[in-house]
Amino acid sequence: MSSPSAISLRGVRKSFDGGANYAVDDVSLEIATGEFVAIIGGSGSGKTTTLRMINRLIEPDAGQVLIEGRSAFELPGHELRRRMGYVIQGVGLFPHLSIEENIAVTPRLLGWAPAQISARVAELLEMVELPAAAYAQRLPAALSGGQRQRIGMARALAARPHIVLMDEPFGALDPLTRDALTQSYRKLHDRLGVTSVMITHDVQEALLLADRLAVMADGKLLALGTEAPAHVRALLEMPRRQAQRVRERLADG
Repeated sequence: MSSPSAISLRGVRKSFDGGANYAVDDVSLEIATGEFVAIIGGSGSGKTTTLRMINRLIEPDAGQVLIEGRSAFELPGHELRRRMGYVIQGVGLFPHLSIEENIAVTPRLLGWAPAQISARVAELLEMVELPAAAYAQRLPAALSGGQRQRIGMARALAARPHIVLMDEPFGALDPLTRDALTQSYRKLHDRLGVTSVMITHDVQEALLLADRLAVMADGKLLALGTEAPAHVRALLEMPRRQAQRVRERLADG
């Protein structure tokens, strides 16, 4: 018997105006254990709302959300979220806490022993290439934007979650830092065997990182090449057009 999907969305819907319009409209999506899925789409497509319904930061109006075969509503929302990693663009580190304390937040809430927490923090700092001896006691303000994002990744992984959700995690970084971090996260994804779901408007980033793309528009999940082929093709052709323009400019120089 096959194991259940890590995440199952079944007919989920969400309206913020009492049903006059739907930000997410009848979306169904199966994400396998260990898979890396990128949800892409333009502004207002419903991708962030969809992501936040997985960990119940937003409650769906209808449909089912299943996590590893069980309803996401079997646990209170805050307990569900402690079992998942969550990475956002602004990182959201606590400025008055050290790097070690920031990473330790969820394990402490879960009642881990202090020695276990310290060992996990040191392990994660090595994974994100910021050794504990040099970084554990620093405050977030002492780090660069890329370093803070690495700490955000470490914090998301601190409690050994099976699922990591990422909402535009690299969007505010310069291109070189962004490229380095995306490669680092993909290596961590493969090494740890987690299931990752990433929201991004960057099609090139999605193509390079993810195992599979889910394209959204107007609150709906589009089947590639069927429901809205022109829209999907326009999104997926964008990196090719950009690369062609770069080649042309280099040739002109």
